[in-house]
Amino acid sequence: MTITSRNMCLKQYPKGTPTSDDFLMTTTEIKPAGKGEITVQNHWMSVDPYMRGRMTGIKTYIAPFELGQPMEGGAVGQITHSGHPDYKVGDWIMTMLGWRETFTAPVDTLKKSMLQKLDVNMIPAQAFLGVAGMPGLTAYAGLYKVGEYKSGETVLVSGAAGAVGSTVCQLAKADGATVIGLAGSDEKCKWLESHGVDHAINYKTAGNLTKAIKKAAPQGIDVYFENVGGDMLEAALNNMNMFGRIAACGMISQYNNEAPTPGPNNLVMIIGKSLKLQGFIVSNHQDCAPEYFSKLGPLMASGKLVQQETILEGIENAGEAFMRLFDGNKQGKMLVKLT
Repeated sequence: MTITSRNMCLKQYPKGTPTSDDFLMTTTEIKPAGKGEITVQNHWMSVDPYMRGRMTGIKTYIAPFELGQPMEGGAVGQITHSGHPDYKVGDWIMTMLGWRETFTAPVDTLKKSMLQKLDVNMIPAQAFLGVAGMPGLTAYAGLYKVGEYKSGETVLVSGAAGAVGSTVCQLAKADGATVIGLAGSDEKCKWLESHGVDHAINYKTAGNLTKAIKKAAPQGIDVYFENVGGDMLEAALNNMNMFGRIAACGMISQYNNEAPTPGPNNLVMIIGKSLKLQGFIVSNHQDCAPEYFSKLGPLMASGKLVQQETILEGIENAGEAFMRLFDGNKQGKMLVKLT
């Protein structure tokens, strides 16, 4: 007996912004689990901006994707066959073997990357790829551990309508912050303000961004959560208070650049304002996961933290879902439903 799986692979390393020509769908035959193995049918997979860094052929803090092989990323699914006593048929789990419909793998191998049993009775399965997963923990670690947020401060968030940014906004607001969000459409801004953001700025129509932020936050910015870079970092620096903190999670505006771009021309303000600017990746902050998840349940139950989603259906649309991360044609967490 074999099981057929469709997979999405990288055909070539993109030059500039990824296109559909960079992706290739393949089919493989999977054997059901043997001893020590599990077979999983993925129901949901995640696409995330960090994956662009794995499409260069260059090793950074993580190895690049291998051409012609199924890519990797967060996925949630159910066990259909099991050869391991600790994992039963029907169990929901999360792994890093996304970009494919089905797989069989040894449990010991899966544990080396990520293997987590899930309780989907209280939280929807796909939320473990968003607010209850890596994006949520990224938001929490960046806001509290790197940004050192203190209740009552003013927080500015770029990419505020994205999976991480929208979680930062809601966490900060629930903890007494004045929150300013930067997003790329009026629709996204309305959603943010309907979920507690004090001022949402459409950076595409705001004109002078420095002035727009100053108008929204005349008291200045204490914590800036950076997801975009470029002009937004420059405008944020102009509005930072003395001893402000900048948590640099990502700079998506530069991920597809084929040549280096000039940095903000006002970096000298880091000195005069005694600012702290620190980059981070979530894998360095796994120790604060229990702290975050202890707060997550009550926040979700009270409606103070919700997950907005954009969903495309079918593995054949995984490439499009990834490309939408860069053209702004999505809100909240970008997901692909595989079943």
